Amino acid sequence: MTTGVEGYMYPNEITLYWSVLIVLYPYITGLVAGAFILASLERVFRVDAVKPTYRLALLTALAFLVVAPLPLQLHLGHPERSLEMYFTPHRTSAMAMFGFVYLWYLMAVLTVEIWLDYRRDIVVMAQSSSGMKRWIYQVLALGSSNISERALAIDERVGWLITLVGIPSAFLLHGYVGFIFGSIKANPWWSSPLMPVVFIFSAMVSGIAAVMLLYMLIMRLRREKIDMLCVDTVARYLFYMFIIDFSLEMLDLIHRIYEADESFRTLNFMVHTKLYFSQIVLQIFVGTLTPILLLALTQVLKFPEMARKRMYTVAGCLTLIGIFAMRWNVVIGGQLFSKSFLGYTTYKMALVTREGLLMSIALTILPLFILWVLVKLLPPWPERAQAAIPAETPTQ
Repeated sequence: MTTGVEGYMYPNEITLYWSVLIVLYPYITGLVAGAFILASLERVFRVDAVKPTYRLALLTALAFLVVAPLPLQLHLGHPERSLEMYFTPHRTSAMAMFGFVYLWYLMAVLTVEIWLDYRRDIVVMAQSSSGMKRWIYQVLALGSSNISERALAIDERVGWLITLVGIPSAFLLHGYVGFIFGSIKANPWWSSPLMPVVFIFSAMVSGIAAVMLLYMLIMRLRREKIDMLCVDTVARYLFYMFIIDFSLEMLDLIHRIYEADESFRTLNFMVHTKLYFSQIVLQIFVGTLTPILLLALTQVLKFPEMARKRMYTVAGCLTLIGIFAMRWNVVIGGQLFSKSFLGYTTYKMALVTREGLLMSIALTILPLFILWVLVKLLPPWPERAQAAIPAETPTQ
């Protein structure tokens, strides 16, 4: 994993224990949290303009949430050992408590909200389908067949409550990752009280950008007109979140510069050498300042619809690159210098290994295949579900 050592490092400081899989883990969970927050804008805060992305955001969050623990499982080497956190819980371990946070968010929040939102469509499709599809929808219906107005109103109220609970749950799901890094006092690169907050806002930025890109891509593949009011509104919220996220990161940087403790010289050397491309170029200029500028231009100037689509696409892609670079700089960058601040090492990512490049690419693409299956099974487009409803559908 490592090649080349500069300066003096103690033997136990040479190995990088956290690889690119640990970079991928907070990146995927951030997409989950951000997508759910975007969905909550319509459900809780009644931002009707983003309604076309509501169901797509929920399905996107579910697809990425299913894959979220896989990087950790592969990193463990013995994934069966992860079950021990449920059988012998360690309440003082933030990492061990992730299992319970993940289970709560998957089973009690996200899955239940999606089921309540789709319950009417599932019942209707179970009645109108045949063969294997009929059996699948009957299983998904969980024995429910009452789609009267009173039952649907109850679904709506309970779903609203679950979404309300899900907002702090989404913050907890991703914020605890930043909490783990921020609480490691022995590492000055990570030890910052702002780390959990920065992780939460960067998660919202990446999730909103991902759903915006997916919506535009899927509508293009379906050869349907993109709801520009929806995309403009999503881009506006992305711009707001980006400004807050960038401000927090700059506040943390200014605080480090002002404090200038004994580790500052080492961290400054890291930024200007080993992390120059990933942090200065990719994270700050390419992945932060450029998309902020593009989004700002769409807010103050009147561009044609086609120009806005292109600007949103470029801004969204660069945003995802920048947030991944941020995760890389935190996880990998925090392991490249010795605890004595006297030596530096480098990280070399293998190609075909359990924690190599190909495995990381596969884990990144896998949620998209899961999302494709979910979209086929549970269409997020209201007109598709409406078309499946026969005129004689019973109400009881």
